[in-house]
Amino acid sequence: MTAETAPIVAPELEAAGPHERRLTVPVKVGAVTVGGGAPVVVQSMTNTDTADAEATARQVAALARAGSEIVRITVDREESARAVPEIRERLARMGLDTPLVGDFHYNGHLLLANFPECAEALAKYRINPGNVGFGNKRDRHFATIVEIAIKHDKPVRIGANWGSLDDDLLTRLMDDNAKLPRPADARAVTREALVRSALLSAALAEEIGMKREKIILSAKVSAVQDLITVYAELARRADYALHLGLTEAGMGSKGIVASTAAMGVLLQQGIGDTIRVSLTPEPGGDRTREVTVAQEMLQTMGLRTFVPLVAACPGCGRTTSTTFQELAFEVQDYIRTSMPEWKKHYPGVETLNVAVMGCIVNGPGESKHADIGISLPGTGEFPTAPVYIDGKKAMTLRGPSLREDFKKIVEEYVARRFGVARAGAAE
Repeated sequence: MTAETAPIVAPELEAAGPHERRLTVPVKVGAVTVGGGAPVVVQSMTNTDTADAEATARQVAALARAGSEIVRITVDREESARAVPEIRERLARMGLDTPLVGDFHYNGHLLLANFPECAEALAKYRINPGNVGFGNKRDRHFATIVEIAIKHDKPVRIGANWGSLDDDLLTRLMDDNAKLPRPADARAVTREALVRSALLSAALAEEIGMKREKIILSAKVSAVQDLITVYAELARRADYALHLGLTEAGMGSKGIVASTAAMGVLLQQGIGDTIRVSLTPEPGGDRTREVTVAQEMLQTMGLRTFVPLVAACPGCGRTTSTTFQELAFEVQDYIRTSMPEWKKHYPGVETLNVAVMGCIVNGPGESKHADIGISLPGTGEFPTAPVYIDGKKAMTLRGPSLREDFKKIVEEYVARRFGVARAGAAE
């Protein structure tokens, strides 16, 4: 077959894109649906002392306003448990109903039993089967938490963790493995123990009386390949909703790369119903960064749409001026700042695509592919910047007011396009 007679789109290209989402049992966490084909949910966690209700409510609000749809808080002692209802009340006064998840370890059975107001204020409980109790107390403590969850009609996330794995289960599997003619390596056995810990705990919860639509599973590790392997196996063996995330992703670009490398592979395979990017904040850094990264991961994969995308070229020897870099940053910041108000007045604005390009090589083409784009002059080129709207050249900008002029054009385009959509919907 020659190039002239070949089909325009080959079958393998037609199939490109994220795989069909794995169908899991839907779980309601407050007003948010996790699993069952619902959009992948963004989750985050506070790092304040939960006993400080004001500081914790303030951070939950910041995370929620950044786009976190569920927020987990540590409940580690009596003072924390007492503060949970106040945190919930403070959030309500701010007009926020973001579901709160209580993170329990070691003494969760006591805190939930002794502070029923805390148990009621939380939207979900997180149980780690590796440290809910030890020896013959483990099942009893686990059962207590599950029974309280059933009483208050709350879902649970059974979160097994590489760093706090059930020693009895791991030892038993290691011993059984050692007796095999060809034993697996220790890492593989540990992964199997993690999967079994989550599944056995879920089965026990169901035996106690918890419905499957009240259970979310997670099995967190710190290494990318281990996470992919463990979750692929969990997805193969059960239909519980799954929460994805590395237990400690790390700082800065390392944490971002590790999280997207691991979760991106799983999400592409249709695995994962809620995610968290567990970034270590830099000193004085913004906790909401993990929410932004999670949103950008889902949006660039085509799984969710949160904010308008700004495409910008990386720069080269033709773009020695910093103008396009500054404009790209300003436009992205301007869009993010404007989004809370835009969402109120311009439904669908999150689908907007903007391009800020640095020279004429790819600039005009990229700008035409965007809803609205600008191609700035490169080195040695005539200092004008053509603007393209809906694929057609609309105008040319030049001079010191170029940045403000372009942002004004974006604002007018948003009002014209999405304001019309709103008016049409109202009719």
